[in-house]
Amino acid sequence: MHINFDIYYFIEKFNLKELSNINRTISVIYRNYKSNKYLDDLLKTKAFCKKRGFKIYLSNNIKLAIKLKLDGVYLPSFNKKLKYCNAPVKKNFKIIGSAHNINEIKIKEKQNCESVFLSPLFKTSKSKNFLGVVRFNLISKDTNKSFICLGGITYKNINRIKLTRSKGIASVSWIKKNGLNKNLGRF
Repeated sequence: MHINFDIYYFIEKFNLKELSNINRTISVIYRNYKSNKYLDDLLKTKAFCKKRGFKIYLSNNIKLAIKLKLDGVYLPSFNKKLKYCNAPVKKNFKIIGSAHNINEIKIKEKQNCESVFLSPLFKTSKSKNFLGVVRFNLISKDTNKSFICLGGITYKNINRIKLTRSKGIASVSWIKKNGLNKNLGRF
């Protein structure tokens, strides 16, 4: 049985070779927290994504995402501002965000996020704590938002992800390392 997941891939810079191998069912989230001078790189990424049919989201800058007519904005868990509630957006503009606990999920609800990336689902090198399948499901049942798995995703635990109430997965390293194949959109 195949399950269709929404798949999100985080990038920090434009890399033509890397992006050329991605299936068009994967959405790209451009995030660059290291530099304020990323506009040229973002414009190259946007042009490539629009040409290939990818959805593209910008991290943490709703004004620029609206101005560049991107598909949406990604609000990281550290962004707790509520000014996004009344932002004038186009019809198909999507606000997505990430959270680590119930309090952060409530903030993402107030920010009008359609989907919430709940992380880390599995053990990662960056975090000692992780949710696991049971806690992920318990947290996600208390809200009507759709949830995306993030953190510690590997090919070995794909079957465990199918046990969650998740509508998709997001990855920083796994897709880059193993998942740039054309069959990634269907598990």
